[in-house]
Amino acid sequence: MAKAISLYSSGLDSTLATIVIVRQGIEVTAVKFLTHFGCDMADPAAYLDDYVPHAEQFGFRVKYCHLGEVFLEIVKSPAYGRGKNMNPCVDCRIAMLREAKKLMALTGADFLITGEVLWQRPMSQRRDSFPLIDRAAGVEGIVLRPLTAKLLKPTIAETNGLVDREKLYGFSGRSRKPQMALAKEFGLTDYPAPAGGCLLTDSIYSYRLSELLRYTPNPSLREVNLLKTGRHFRLSPSIKAIAGRNEKENIAIEAQTTDEDITLTVDDVGSPTTLILAQAGQKLEPGDAIVEVAASITARYAKTKHDPQVNVSIYKGVNKLIGHVLVKPLDEETLNSLRIEAKSG
Repeated sequence: MAKAISLYSSGLDSTLATIVIVRQGIEVTAVKFLTHFGCDMADPAAYLDDYVPHAEQFGFRVKYCHLGEVFLEIVKSPAYGRGKNMNPCVDCRIAMLREAKKLMALTGADFLITGEVLWQRPMSQRRDSFPLIDRAAGVEGIVLRPLTAKLLKPTIAETNGLVDREKLYGFSGRSRKPQMALAKEFGLTDYPAPAGGCLLTDSIYSYRLSELLRYTPNPSLREVNLLKTGRHFRLSPSIKAIAGRNEKENIAIEAQTTDEDITLTVDDVGSPTTLILAQAGQKLEPGDAIVEVAASITARYAKTKHDPQVNVSIYKGVNKLIGHVLVKPLDEETLNSLRIEAKSG
């Protein structure tokens, strides 16, 4: 039996591409590459449990592969440039195909599958991009794109008779109506709505990331993971404050907090958990001016924000109370000057 490796995001296109090949009697291992930025949906990790049943329903298995630090290096310095924001789409695809090629050797697979559709995305899904990406990844001739294959040159799998080209498709453009119709034909009813791309295509997130890299050229994975949570403020070149916007974000911030970090909150009222994120080796104490600024930010977003003064609790980690500070909620002008966001004008 012929075998294939599918680049699988759990999104509609990659799921359909995988099913198209499975229906030709080919054994498919769908590889889900995880990064800290997601792809095809804002946070693909959130769909892992929900969408694995597709594999059982349609007869393929899923393997997970984390690109982590490798991908962060690509984001910092992409060889083929970025899109409108921080998205290195061409370099991203090359990296994933290179990893998939390694898995081909391990599994004895004959070719690779992707859910790409010609002209669906402006950087990585152009007619001239596909061959460039395949050459750079060392996978020329072995990448089959089932949803758009009839608009491209036949691959080795097609010319060798492993895949029936007549059972492939010629979709193109940004409309998802043809894919949705095909999903209905296949009985695929439970899939995520199309998204605008990974976090790196989001202007707010991209600005935060570029700002982080400006002050911290080699950030930790924790610093990168925290970019998608809360309100971010630059207190000094080496110190940030991150304030949760709701209970879910407070929990997410607390989960990333170490026993050496300082956090702040206004006890017994609706309040953000604010994490002071300092670079390694920097020690802060309750009486430090930066701690007081972070406390004023916390007071500003607590339900006591209209009080003339607010008693803010200071914790080591999330549980060890080490002091209190009485502060005035930060004024809007100062708050905006510290907020990490693109400033108009």
